[in-house]
Amino acid sequence: MYDRTSDTMEVNDARKQLVAHKSRALENIPPTQTALQQHIKGASLQGNCWNQTLVLNPELPIPSDWGWTKEASGWQPLWPTLPEASKSCHELIHCGCKKGCTGRCKCTKAALKCTALGACSGDC
Repeated sequence: MYDRTSDTMEVNDARKQLVAHKSRALENIPPTQTALQQHIKGASLQGNCWNQTLVLNPELPIPSDWGWTKEASGWQPLWPTLPEASKSCHELIHCGCKKGCTGRCKCTKAALKCTALGACSGDC
């Protein structure tokens, strides 16, 4: 899905694998499965509307069924409610230290203890 060499079929499992084993930066991992589903709903609604632009009396879907919410100012997208992993999951920070973490260690810089995700396996 997000890595051609992986046989992972679940979005959240792919995200975990990219961070834990592929050393992807937290800022570069794909969004959660919920955020992906929300994006798919919005894109499907948009595609449906565009597909009917030349129809005299289009039958447009109800936006609330496709990830939108009715506000006083009109229809607004329903944004994912989970915070970005890079801003909320400090335990996912991992270092590349082989042994004996130093001042250059990502975990040390973030004032965190090394975890099993790091190359040091948290043995620092």
